[in-house]
Amino acid sequence: MKRIVIFASGSGSNAENIIKYFQTSKDAEVTHVLSNNKHAKVFDRCEHLNIEASLFDKESFTKEDTVLNFLQVEADIIVLAGFLRKIPSKIIEAFPNKIINIHPALLPKYGGKGMYGMNVHKAVKNNNDTETGITIHYVNENYDEGTIIFQAKTTLNSEDTPESIAKKVQLLEYKHFPRVIETVILKNG
Repeated sequence: MKRIVIFASGSGSNAENIIKYFQTSKDAEVTHVLSNNKHAKVFDRCEHLNIEASLFDKESFTKEDTVLNFLQVEADIIVLAGFLRKIPSKIIEAFPNKIINIHPALLPKYGGKGMYGMNVHKAVKNNNDTETGITIHYVNENYDEGTIIFQAKTTLNSEDTPESIAKKVQLLEYKHFPRVIETVILKNG
């Protein structure tokens, strides 16, 4: 049974979706959620779902080895679900091709520092794009530049707002993210 540790910074809707998906899996389970935001709603979701969740600070993530040591004991694969911090290189090196992120656009478009959530959807709208989607990719040392694992698209029209674009993208996230994580786990044994 592979152990999944999720990093989340916000509401945790993707984390909850992933946790529920793997509750009946024979191959993997979510064992822990880590967050850098003490106000993150993901803590409430984890309590409701009976999943351990822990808060960590910047020092234990970037300068000390506290988070790295925890992951080396507790994780086979790491999933970023709305996590906004850059992953330190020491963690990337310890988990090569075992850290998966989801981005709310079709990379390489609308990627990089500061491009997350509504910032992405506003950029898509401002550029009058006719489609957008999700990109699931491995994490490397640069924001949103890791090898792409999977993309899914949705069509847009002129009436779409950043909010309606966000809803369309979220549906793709819920549908595909857990399945792609499972595929990666099965492929990598």
